[in-house]
Amino acid sequence: MPKILIVDDEQIIRTLINHTLEPLEDNGVVIITAQDGEEALKIIKKDKPELVFLDIAMPEMDGFEVCDTVKNKLHMKGVHIIMVTGMGQEFDREKGIKSGCNFYITKPFSTEELRSKAREILGL
Repeated sequence: MPKILIVDDEQIIRTLINHTLEPLEDNGVVIITAQDGEEALKIIKKDKPELVFLDIAMPEMDGFEVCDTVKNKLHMKGVHIIMVTGMGQEFDREKGIKSGCNFYITKPFSTEELRSKAREILGL
């Protein structure tokens, strides 16, 4: 069963992304959520989701650190990371790509774009 992890410290964003991706559950996709980077890292190590929607600005451990740890330190290349953030400067985008993210989407985002990317990555 493919897994998607949604990571954001704002409950409303987690809920919005979750509702956006709910139709994928009909294809057997399991959706998991985390409210900060540390919780996300534990879930990624344990559950190995195929796709992570990751905010950057979070307490404890930010999204750049989570992504860098997953991609460059743990070498979990099979985990696709899409950063979904309000940080839209080119500097931030470059930092996200350097940390290993597969895609970088700025808020406000298109719910259809998120669902489409998820379908593409999971092969649905």
